[in-house]
Amino acid sequence: MSLLLAARIDRFEEEMTLAALSTKCTTFGQKPVQKQRPQCAWSANWSDSWSLRYLKTSEAAGLLNVSPNTLRAWERRFGYPKPERSPGKHRLYTHGEIAALKDALQEGLSISSAISRAREGLSADADSLLAALLSFDQSRADLAIEAALALRSLDRSVEEVLLPSLADLHRRYGAESAHWEFGARWADDWLRRAQRLSPPPVRRLAILVGDAGGGHVDPDSAATRALELLCAREGAEMLTISVQATNDLADAVDAVGPDVVVVAGRKCADDAVARWAYAVRSIAGPLPVALFRRKVVRPLRARATGAYHLSARPSDARAELVDLITKQSTSETKAATPTPLVPRRNRAG
Repeated sequence: MSLLLAARIDRFEEEMTLAALSTKCTTFGQKPVQKQRPQCAWSANWSDSWSLRYLKTSEAAGLLNVSPNTLRAWERRFGYPKPERSPGKHRLYTHGEIAALKDALQEGLSISSAISRAREGLSADADSLLAALLSFDQSRADLAIEAALALRSLDRSVEEVLLPSLADLHRRYGAESAHWEFGARWADDWLRRAQRLSPPPVRRLAILVGDAGGGHVDPDSAATRALELLCAREGAEMLTISVQATNDLADAVDAVGPDVVVVAGRKCADDAVARWAYAVRSIAGPLPVALFRRKVVRPLRARATGAYHLSARPSDARAELVDLITKQSTSETKAATPTPLVPRRNRAG
């Protein structure tokens, strides 16, 4: 095997939709090591700790006293309000964003000024969280992220408030500072608690994450925890194990029956990661391997040997993982379908 890691190892939007929305069930092909999981919808209207009020396009337009076409024109021109998407690809606006825009318009501002005012209100959440972390105040940090969740989906709260605040903190003070230690520890704890509060897995979909990072103080650690959280909320069964853990690995692999292996983080050496990934594939078969926030010097060679490179943004990486597993399952299903026999008299010639 090559010295390169890639040669060694051969996206739910959080859907809190209206009750009338539903989606079709999709199942995945069975693998020898996979345990049975209930078949279910790709998305579910989960009732959880972060329920948001969503508005359809007509409802949002009515609240703003404009036509749906005008609302969509604002979205195209200004990028605001920014809708979520239902399983049927219909726009769903968060009530908080629409209410903030309505308040600004009622002050007599032009649409461009009103949108700027509404955006300033949203950006204040990131400022509040950063201020709380700078003050070493865990309670204030919890309140700041809860305020963000009142206006955004959990996905957007993590990517637009939590992760940028951490990045700013790291940029200001560095990885060896007390400020970073406190902020990184708070974020790690919050993301893990959020994942524990996620609904149980509802898909026949499992992801094994090999943590190659450097612990909670690793600048990439929060993004890895965010990816785990978003995948869990997508309905996947998640299991994260350090790439240093190679003893009894078969028990872990058999328990989860992974559809894909993700190597996340860049702190651990390639040798350790390669041994771990090789051990997993020796147990579970030729599973697809994806790299998240791990540098590869020669990505073209990595693609040729079967390593997939995920986007650095957790929500994009989640979508790519789901797409990867879907394609893998489809190809396996086609390969398992026997070719129908054609009677000799019906053959050409």
